[in-house]
Amino acid sequence: MSKTERTTASLDQEPYYLPVGDEVALFTAAYAQRLPILLKGPTGCGKTRFVEYMAYHLYRGEQASKYQQSLAYPLQTIACHEDLSATDLVGRYLLQGDETVWQDGPLTRAVQEGAICYLDEIVEARKDSTVLIHSLTDHRRILPIEKRGLILDAHTDFLLVISYNPGYQNVLKDLKTSTRQRFVAIDFDYPSKDTEAAIIAHETGIDEVKASYLAELGAAVRNLRDHGFDEGVSTRLLIYAAQMMVAGVAPLRACDVAVCRAVSDDVEVQAALTAVAAAIFPEDPS
Repeated sequence: MSKTERTTASLDQEPYYLPVGDEVALFTAAYAQRLPILLKGPTGCGKTRFVEYMAYHLYRGEQASKYQQSLAYPLQTIACHEDLSATDLVGRYLLQGDETVWQDGPLTRAVQEGAICYLDEIVEARKDSTVLIHSLTDHRRILPIEKRGLILDAHTDFLLVISYNPGYQNVLKDLKTSTRQRFVAIDFDYPSKDTEAAIIAHETGIDEVKASYLAELGAAVRNLRDHGFDEGVSTRLLIYAAQMMVAGVAPLRACDVAVCRAVSDDVEVQAALTAVAAAIFPEDPS
């Protein structure tokens, strides 16, 4: 079994996503020209959900071809990590009984079938994985499989999408210029407070008042980035806090475990975030 952490998406239902700019139009235009796409933005701001949303509309929408609609898994998502190798993406020989059988990796399947392959947090992968995708991101659109002595031409519908968080990276983990300049780049950031409140309410079923408080908390914590706090709180964590509240946890305690303690181990930072939450949430918000 491969060490590759991946998910296949059949996309039977439309993923919920609220556009925050022109990202839908840009992605659609890039796909029409089969231009590889780089999504840049902080952790938990909606990049993965956006890719799922776009894959649904491109492969399940009225404009999709019969072949695209017939694909069982139009989206292959790979969560990159430091042990992710080119072999994990392309494939490997496996022993099955007395035979050695080749098993395609998720990138190979996407290339052959014409699916979208999404490499999430690409800089976390090993360098050989990054070099591997170069030939898929220019006019050649090919995937060499050295172990089989093959060169695969990418299916017409194939699209490569990668993502990374520029604010999290450092000199040792950054996207090389030689890789970066092979992609159309779409910038992402956290949504506005109103949009984020709508997302929180939709995803959790929490009432609009508490959703607004949580969105306000998110905005307040992100403002601390100007005061030495490197990372803001993700929309994902705000949704977790809302889910804790829906499960019966008191609002301030839910914020404490899902936000304050999740984003930092520094006691002083936790105390500052707790004070921010206390200033936003009334003692009895109900």
